[in-house]
Amino acid sequence: MNRRNFIKNGTMGTGALLFSGGVWSGLANTGNDRVYRIGIIGFGDRGSGLFNVLKDFKAKFRVIAICDPLDLRIDNARKMADTDKVKIYRDHRKLLENKAVDAVIIATPLNTHYEIAKNSLEAGKHVLLEKAMTFTVDQALSLSKIAENHSKQTLQIGHQYRYSPLYYKVRKMIQDGYLGKVTQIDARWDRNWNWRRPVPDPRLERKINWRMYREYSGGLPAELLSHQMDFIHWAFDCLPTTVYGTGGIDNYNDGRETYDNVQVNVRYEKEGMIGNFGATCSNQHDGYSFRIKGSRGMVSLLVDDGIFYPEPETRKELEEVDGVSGATKITWNDDKKGIPLVDSPLKDGSYYAFEDFYAAISENTLPDSNVYTGGSTAICVALANTSIYGGNPQQWKTAYNLASDHKDKATVDSPSRKQKAREEEK
Repeated sequence: MNRRNFIKNGTMGTGALLFSGGVWSGLANTGNDRVYRIGIIGFGDRGSGLFNVLKDFKAKFRVIAICDPLDLRIDNARKMADTDKVKIYRDHRKLLENKAVDAVIIATPLNTHYEIAKNSLEAGKHVLLEKAMTFTVDQALSLSKIAENHSKQTLQIGHQYRYSPLYYKVRKMIQDGYLGKVTQIDARWDRNWNWRRPVPDPRLERKINWRMYREYSGGLPAELLSHQMDFIHWAFDCLPTTVYGTGGIDNYNDGRETYDNVQVNVRYEKEGMIGNFGATCSNQHDGYSFRIKGSRGMVSLLVDDGIFYPEPETRKELEEVDGVSGATKITWNDDKKGIPLVDSPLKDGSYYAFEDFYAAISENTLPDSNVYTGGSTAICVALANTSIYGGNPQQWKTAYNLASDHKDKATVDSPSRKQKAREEEK
């Protein structure tokens, strides 16, 4: 983008860059007043958490069934739900036989995602499947074909940052050239915690702490870093070329099998970018951090906040725009000369994801996080783990390009209805 167009398109001041979290209501009105009946499969931390989020959607969704094989989670479900209105199951296949259930949320261990999603689609249910979409590359390829054979059903994948108004804003900034030529992505998700859940009975160790064991889990890349990988794929409409990872059990020698310290390097050859995705369980200082670095500026993101740091020449141009056009004065972050991107609190990303789930079901359209995009990210995670545990770089194959024939469906080329709704409200 040349200087004149940069200034023209960036009559930025705060008006174009600052997102007011309290303004946008989510999606354009679907014109549908139907309440969809939900079954939740898996009632651990995530499943029970989504149950609570759904309390804000009483006019759109009603939970009528909960399934979990563990007694302690069944007990928790009975405490949280009105069992006169919510039926409890231990076998997901029995829940899927319930004709009253319109859609299911799958929040189970990663190694079960494929089978339960397949069963759910074949039972005629709409599906919100938690990330990562599948455990293996072959499962991702297979589930995409199964979903195509059930085109009247929605399959949404739980990469909720695709629905955050803030992340939409950053994606638009990237597309409009505010960051210039992006070459580096530095993403971390760190904590100083062993990642374990309490186990009331030693026999339940692998069922409760399934994230610790390679039979069930994709570890830190799947559970944490997949979100940031997925955003990069979305924001730049790109896929990896080479994936290389390393890691180890470097602190918690407690019988776990998945690594507590990982680093994944992803090369995007066509875009001329390098993505660095790392996580440790031994230091919380950086926490969630996500920096996208371009020749004109950098965006630094948290889960629900962000700052744009223009490069010196870009900063001069922005200040010149203010002085010449009379645009709203740029609000700078005092310490590092950054422009805040959010001026009021945002809702949890799952809230926005549920809005899109409702619209996608009602309109029979692909959600922004769908089987093609979610499958691509699941493949990237699987390749990362193959490299982490095997030691060799992994090459992306053309067979992995799930969305290549579905660009119009997968919302990678044009703004979605949510993006348009935002722009109309400005």
